[in-house]
Amino acid sequence: MISVFDMFSIGIGPSSSHTVGPMRAAADFVKTLSNDKAQFNAIDKVTVELFGSLGQTGVGHGTGKAVILGLCGELPDLIDVDKIDPLLEEVHTTQRLALNGSHAISFPNKNAIVFHRRKTLPKHANALTLYAYCGEQIVAEQT
Repeated sequence: MISVFDMFSIGIGPSSSHTVGPMRAAADFVKTLSNDKAQFNAIDKVTVELFGSLGQTGVGHGTGKAVILGLCGELPDLIDVDKIDPLLEEVHTTQRLALNGSHAISFPNKNAIVFHRRKTLPKHANALTLYAYCGEQIVAEQT
């Protein structure tokens, strides 16, 4: 037997399929990164690539915003909705974000999130890849 909670997710919109998954993926990525404190503290930049429908319609469906919130350590079912717009505005204005809510990194408005409009990955039509950098070297990657 499945519950209604198995069928529906609580999260930000306007399209939960384009926000809940990417937000969780970004939050999981930074949680994993934070397991190695020395490496985590050395990270100075994160970039994200969105593929398939996430890349095609992600701007209008809020995927980029969801990824930013996830990188800040927020989860779709726990975030205070009154916190969303001020946090996104701060990231946009300063071009920095607090990775997992604790470690400030560069997050420029241009090219920190790449929306691939015509590119998909082989294992799933909607995918994203997250990269963490120390200087110009990629120290962690997750698809």
